[in-house]
Order: sequence, then C-alpha cells, then structure tokens
Amino acid sequence: MKAHLLELKRRLTIALLAYFLGVLVLMNYSSIMYDILSLPLRQVLPEGSPMVFIGAPDVFFTYLKIALVVGLFASSPITMYQFWAFIAPALYRHERRAFFGYTLSSVVLLLVGGFFAYFVVFPLAFAFFLGFANEHIQAMPAVREYLDFALKLLFAFGLSFQIPIVLMLLSRMELIDPENLAKKRRFVVLWIFVFGALLTPPDVISQIMLAIPMLVLFEIGLFLARLARKRALATKNIA
Repeated sequence: MKAHLLELKRRLTIALLAYFLGVLVLMNYSSIMYDILSLPLRQVLPEGSPMVFIGAPDVFFTYLKIALVVGLFASSPITMYQFWAFIAPALYRHERRAFFGYTLSSVVLLLVGGFFAYFVVFPLAFAFFLGFANEHIQAMPAVREYLDFALKLLFAFGLSFQIPIVLMLLSRMELIDPENLAKKRRFVVLWIFVFGALLTPPDVISQIMLAIPMLVLFEIGLFLARLARKRALATKNIA
C-alpha cells in the first residue's frame, strides 16, 4: 500500500511540474493566444473598434488565466501518461485497450467541441449580439469579460461533446439501459436545456446553440450505447 502511495505521489509531482513549467513558458505567448481567441469577435467589430480594459491589472490576469488554461491542454499528454503508467499494471490487456480507446476518443471529442464553438458558434453569436449596435450605441468589449465568456463557451461545448463516450461507457459497464433511456427521451431533452442554461452565459442564443448539438450527440451516444451493450453481452456469453 505504501509503495502505491509513493508511486502515486511521484506521478502527481511529475504532472504538476510539467503543468507549472508549461504555464511559465506560455505566459510569454499569452498576448498571441489572446489575439487568436478574440479573432472571431474582432472580425465582426466595426473597423478600428478597440477592446478595452477597465481595471489596471485586468490584462495581466487575463494573460495569466490564458496561460493557466492552455497549460492544462499543453501538459495533458504528460499528465495522461503519468495516470496511465500508474493504473496500467493493474489492468488486463483488453481493459488497457478499452481504457486507451475511451481516453483518446474523449480527448478528440473535447477538441472537436472546442473547435465547433470557435469556428461555428462564436461567429454566429457575436454577429447576432453586435447587430444591435447603432450610431448611438457602440460596442467596446472588455478584455477580461470576453475571455470569461469565450472560455465558458469553449468548456461547455468541449464537455457536451463527451456525451457519446459517457453513454457508451456507462452502457458497457451496465450502469444504464439504452432502451430505457430512449423511452425517457423527453426528460433527457428537458435536462439538456437545463444543462445548457447552466453551462453557457445567460442568453438564449448560446443556450440553444449548445442544446441542439447536445441533442444530436445524445442520439449518437444512444446508438453507440446500444452497440456497446450488445458487445458487452456477447463477451459475457463467450466467457
């Protein structure tokens, strides 16, 4: 037991060191990353419109937050490897293959969700919101508020794209029955809209634009969950 705790401590230490080193390096590129992140907004702003900051330390803390968030993704390969190296010896070969497949799929879907938000949702949402500006009301977005808004949407879509993986994994573990879940679809739809309202900023447009992909992903996840359940039952019968 003591050896396992020491091994866990060693793996966690390596992961944390990789993360903090990544943050220190990324702080030097935070302004470039913010320019990329704010591009969808700046493209729909009137030409020459600036982004402003109100509090003196706002820009510094904005850049720091970017480095902290991007550092999670940059150091994730090292973190995942340390986690894998800790648990792999306790798994059978087929369990290792399944775990690796689910983990890789989860990371890919997280990135796909983020790209979907950045390239599809951001341009549509910002064009809609800024469409209310006129000669008397001009948009001057604040740097810190924009970052909070953008990160919230990116994480919301990244998490929502995990639905197929979660449903498939729970079905494979026989924790849910896909057929019963399909019969309760109307309740799932209600909770999806509640979940969308909790994850997104308080506006109907963002909530709907998150809820619709979640509904599609739920149906995809339901299909994959049925396949996973059949595969699990077949494996059990063979055994």
